[in-house]
Amino acid sequence: MRTFIEEVNTNLDAFDIYSLFKQDKTISLLDSGMNAENLGRYSFIGINPFTTFKYENGICFVNDKKIEEKDPFEELKKLMNMYKIENNTEFPYIAGAMGYFSYDLARMIEKLPVLALEDVKIPGCYFYFYDNAIIFDNLKRNTFITALGILEKPENSIKELKEKILMGTQVKYKRIKGNCTKFISNFEKNEYKKTVEKVRNYIREGDIYITNLTQRFNCKVTKTPYEIYRDLRHINPAPFAAFMNIEDFSIVSSSPERFLKIENSIVQTRPIKGTRPRGKSEKEDLKNRQELIDSGKDHSELLMIVDLERNDLSKVCRPNSVKVTELFAIEEYSTVFHLVSTVIGKLKQESTSIDCLKACFPGGSITGAPKVRSMEIIEELEPTRRGLYTGSIGYLGFDGNIDLNIVIRTILIKNGMAYFGVGGGITWESDKASEYDETLDKALALMNVL
Repeated sequence: MRTFIEEVNTNLDAFDIYSLFKQDKTISLLDSGMNAENLGRYSFIGINPFTTFKYENGICFVNDKKIEEKDPFEELKKLMNMYKIENNTEFPYIAGAMGYFSYDLARMIEKLPVLALEDVKIPGCYFYFYDNAIIFDNLKRNTFITALGILEKPENSIKELKEKILMGTQVKYKRIKGNCTKFISNFEKNEYKKTVEKVRNYIREGDIYITNLTQRFNCKVTKTPYEIYRDLRHINPAPFAAFMNIEDFSIVSSSPERFLKIENSIVQTRPIKGTRPRGKSEKEDLKNRQELIDSGKDHSELLMIVDLERNDLSKVCRPNSVKVTELFAIEEYSTVFHLVSTVIGKLKQESTSIDCLKACFPGGSITGAPKVRSMEIIEELEPTRRGLYTGSIGYLGFDGNIDLNIVIRTILIKNGMAYFGVGGGITWESDKASEYDETLDKALALMNVL
């Protein structure tokens, strides 16, 4: 297939332009709000879907019709093959699908126990296949419109989108305050601490080296999902943020973590392990940053996950191509510091992007090591299913490129309620009180915006 691309001269950013089309509930925003020189160079809007795909209750649906294929990854491969394109541009994405994979889609890959309560039900995955995309180069500050021409002639759809964009104005930020909000966790504070000790017992017994333990908060929503996302991107910009409305729920994400990027068969994953809060003064800020740099516990925690990710990538990458290019980097966000590593590899000729996704899903940074045993323990110890949390949001390009985040710092809004998870890696060195406090540090921006 051929993709048509045309530049539009505008000073509007991705959120300004998304706001022009916000009444369209099928539009998706993949929003890079920081670090334009590196991780956050591009933002994307998907608009005018011609196909939808979802996996729900063990069944694949294409345009709401049941499909015989039982494996959502295999069905996605078939769909992606139907719309193959060549991408000779500098852009990593020019056409494809946007959506999410929930953490619980892992049950499609591994046999896991059924113990936790599934109290918030959403499809296991959901993707819109888009006829048009709007591309934002946040470094050069250029904007482009693309079209496949499936729903209407490319010149017509590009003209319509361009005319609307040229009539648009910048969104003026004015934070809308909500009412006093009560947050309810699925763990009492002492129960969370006791559960940390249960994880340590599993480590003592040799079951695992590290497991990610999560508590989930919920509260009543006092603002619209659009207002919540607008406020969140302002107070907590992130390189892998997203805003989507799907069926009867909304996704508001400010994720700092990349799960998988594949571009021209080169794979990259960037696990995060290790967190410290930002200080209330410059002195405290520097102290907390240095503490993370010097932390042997956090370094060993990240190193274990790097080894897990190297193993996952080796299943689908060429021999000797998997390498660690960045081991203990510090990244700064509005409320926390993070310790990050980068692992890369080159796909085998016979491996597709979807094969790689399936081999690595879910991300090891939010399960633990060994992965399957950690997921079994998560199912035993966490009271409620994770659902979207710690899954992945992003794009699947028709050219084989993909970019997916890890769903953290993300709010799911459904039936007037907001749900978000916060957790951390539990190791033998973990301190119960510190682990609990770390979850609150991670929740701060989400609680502030709600």
